[in-house]
Amino acid sequence: MAYAQLKDEIIAYSKSIDIDKIGFTSANPFLTLRERLTTHRESGYESGFEEPDLDKRVDPKNIMSEARSIISIALAYPSKMKDPPKSKKGERRGVFCRASWGKDYHHILREKLQLLEQFILKKVPNAHITSMVDTGELSDRAVAERAGIGWSGKNCAIITPEFGSYVYLGELITSIPFLPDTPLEEQCGSCTRCIDACPTGALVQGGQLNSQKCIAYLTQTKDFLPERFRTKLGNRLYGCDTCQQVCPENKGKDFHIHGEMEPDPEIAKPLLLPLLSMSNREFKERFGHVSGAWRGKKPIQRNAIIALAHFKETEAIDPLTELMKKDPRPVIRGTAAWALAVIGGKSVEKQLKQAKDQEKDTDVIDEINRGLNIISQEL
Repeated sequence: MAYAQLKDEIIAYSKSIDIDKIGFTSANPFLTLRERLTTHRESGYESGFEEPDLDKRVDPKNIMSEARSIISIALAYPSKMKDPPKSKKGERRGVFCRASWGKDYHHILREKLQLLEQFILKKVPNAHITSMVDTGELSDRAVAERAGIGWSGKNCAIITPEFGSYVYLGELITSIPFLPDTPLEEQCGSCTRCIDACPTGALVQGGQLNSQKCIAYLTQTKDFLPERFRTKLGNRLYGCDTCQQVCPENKGKDFHIHGEMEPDPEIAKPLLLPLLSMSNREFKERFGHVSGAWRGKKPIQRNAIIALAHFKETEAIDPLTELMKKDPRPVIRGTAAWALAVIGGKSVEKQLKQAKDQEKDTDVIDEINRGLNIISQEL
């Protein structure tokens, strides 16, 4: 009875600190998840950003031996930007996905979880509690699904009845044996819109994602982007929202509950050309507060170059030529060479050949040759 009352008090407190949804589940092992994760790994579908220890990912007691229950929370984020700036010739813009709008959600959720933890410890001083967001050992989605926050959609996102899939997730493992909530039934039915719309076919089947093909993952890599994916990137600088945008459960879902999640349009849809010459310090000052900056400047700049090629932005020819000849990073030099060929065609052939004569990095030379081949095919 005491724990039931405490659960009610936690739910009430969560609302007072603007947690949009909260659910409770046991700390029992996620047995079916282990099978899925093993198959996922054996298929080569992992991104490499995951916790490598599967035992920790599926059994909360391997993280905290006193674990008896898990509290899952969800915060709704906006799906629409007010007065978004337009991308036009000479002023082309890239875009950060919705999960990178406003303040880095990791910080927002950690603050909420810390407040929840403090509240619980005041009630139960000897309780053991540990929290995690996104980068923790447990699967946020598996916890949220079992705690009744939402169901796991075919787009590999938790879909809530109230907010669709536009929610951030976090959890607290506790030593308190709270009564678990009832999971929701999966409601995707026969719908396959997310699978059909995925630009790279990364959604292998409903609920299974090949991370190595997912644009959201590819935008975060630091090496050369495989050419077959470059034309799929569009003007995305970080992340991808396609599988959420086409989901019928997200139709009309747009919540502006948390002020710190509101996007600055000039950050969420920045001009591409200024990104090419931005220093590390300028990048951190401008973008350091958003989650999409966690991998640093290089992937964003590489993606900006690909976006300029997508637009065939002729205003980018001179700055891209400068990058191809002088940037110290092979990935940037090589991607710039490829983009120049896409944008400028025959008009930049001379610059590419000159750069090839001076270049020593074999990967960059391959990219220049790829660009020269693009030009020759056009001719």
